[in-house]
Amino acid sequence: MSIDIYSVIMTKRHFLSLLFLFAWMGGLWAQKQYGLYCVGFYNLENLFDTTHDEGKNDYEFLPSGSYAWDENKYSNKLKNMSRVLADMGTDKLPGVGAAVIGVSEVENSHVMDDLVAQPAMRERGMKYIHIEGPDRRGVDCALVYNPKLFTPTKSFLQPYVYDKPEDSKRATRGFLTVQGTMAGDPLTVIVCHWPSRGATGYYRELAGRQVRALTDSILAADSRQNIIVMGDMNDDPDNLSMTKELGARRKVKDMQQGDFYNPWWDILRKRGQGTLSYQGAWNLFDQIVFSQGLVKGMKDKNYDSLTLYAYHIFTRDYLINQDGRYKGTPKRTTSRGAWLNGFSDHLPTVSYLIKEIK
Repeated sequence: MSIDIYSVIMTKRHFLSLLFLFAWMGGLWAQKQYGLYCVGFYNLENLFDTTHDEGKNDYEFLPSGSYAWDENKYSNKLKNMSRVLADMGTDKLPGVGAAVIGVSEVENSHVMDDLVAQPAMRERGMKYIHIEGPDRRGVDCALVYNPKLFTPTKSFLQPYVYDKPEDSKRATRGFLTVQGTMAGDPLTVIVCHWPSRGATGYYRELAGRQVRALTDSILAADSRQNIIVMGDMNDDPDNLSMTKELGARRKVKDMQQGDFYNPWWDILRKRGQGTLSYQGAWNLFDQIVFSQGLVKGMKDKNYDSLTLYAYHIFTRDYLINQDGRYKGTPKRTTSRGAWLNGFSDHLPTVSYLIKEIK
């Protein structure tokens, strides 16, 4: 027989969640200890401050703009976003939360400074990596991380490059790439926000192709690298940008060299669950996919190195409209011009990596 027990311990240097697995072996109890680490993604839906950034089209989010975006709304937005980020991962890691969370739709480093200064974030010592990008609206991606659980060593913004001359002035979000270590293993996290559905699928397919070229180059330089690609892809798991261009597969057994495993495919198509709702139907744009090194031990539960253990769409009652026209869908900050003091039009996704502690 076997018993699974989750517990959390705290040392002077860092927190570790330990999953204790007890197995009956020849009349004796054998104990193993495992570190569990949460990796998440969340589209923060327009985390803007109240001042204008030179060269950016952020006028809607000024006190004089269409959202009448003032200090009260901004402070409430920060409070709400930090609540979600602090709650992510606590299903399995109460009191610890996430090791790394990719976020999108943040305006600048100022809003990130304010975000990690929120009490729920400051209590855990959360830090961030943000690199200003060329997006015309001024929205970027960032990586929030717990330095007790993830140690970054290198970061850069890989630009999104248009391949048609007529698009050259339409600068958009690049791919934030952060390399570091988790549980002693190398880990690269690439945070994305691919072109919106206002553009044709071609532009998201171009994004998928460019991210695959980036990950191929990372693996060519160091085959030991584990890679996670996450973000708001503005496409579902079975769209060409994910399947053909990025090479994110529905099943581990179908992966070839350089491919990724995409567990969200079945969550959308088999379970009917998604992260955003449009005209009564669910999409799952907010995905986290995993390179071969992170899934090779799944089948035989060999956790000698970081291995994907679990994943789910993160939800709480406070994130969902409880009544009215949009009952059952994500509760936004604003809707049809009305201030709702909500959260985002997207739900977060979380996944868990496990590794044996020896």
